[in-house]
Amino acid sequence: MGHGILLSAAEAEASAGSDIDFMIHGVFSYEIFGQTVWITTTHVCLLIVMLIIIGFCLAANRAVKKAGTVPTGFLNVVELIVEMLDGMIKSAMGSNATKFANYIGTLFLFIFISNISGLIGLRPPTADYGVTLALALITFCMIHFNKFKYQHVSGVIKGLCDPWVFWAPINIIGDIAVPVSLSLRLFANILSGTAIMALVYGLLGWIATAWPAALHIYFDLFSGAIQTYVFCMLTMTYVNDAIGSES
Repeated sequence: MGHGILLSAAEAEASAGSDIDFMIHGVFSYEIFGQTVWITTTHVCLLIVMLIIIGFCLAANRAVKKAGTVPTGFLNVVELIVEMLDGMIKSAMGSNATKFANYIGTLFLFIFISNISGLIGLRPPTADYGVTLALALITFCMIHFNKFKYQHVSGVIKGLCDPWVFWAPINIIGDIAVPVSLSLRLFANILSGTAIMALVYGLLGWIATAWPAALHIYFDLFSGAIQTYVFCMLTMTYVNDAIGSES
């Protein structure tokens, strides 16, 4: 590995074993400040997921512009997704739903498509802690931005000292733990499924031809959907609590 920040393809294969591929490979590298930085499969899969979402949004926009009186085909799918997301956000955030519908909807689509990308042979970007931590930090910043916006400095200080002043350090630790718990929960669940499927294919070889599809349904589709829902629901709950009754 030397001074490289990420493993190269050969090093990753050597560390994982010749028959088990966890799909952690270096695609190419470049030098920056004397360090070798690798563009890995995570970056490539992340780009593919982004292109899928952008393509879907462009197609949806075109379908809406050309829609007739009665929606049909692809437009029905778009309306179904929008209605489901709107219903979920309104049920969790109430009157605050319209302020955060775009962010939560985008977050839901990105995490869900990332989680199920293993179905098309990609390594889920959310199986990389760098991705889930970035998502959690965005949510963390949104929580505290709204907390200072609606509760003001006095309200934030009062909340930290609740129920007693000497409880403030524990409340601060609790706030700091939010992005850690959010990111680790999503990362660990998706990584475990990815690792198990890699072990199944690597150890069983040609025997693992069709029957692992049932495992993909659970680890990629079912578990991916559950973790997406949990992440978004926790985000909405934290933001709602930050806004409080001042909204």
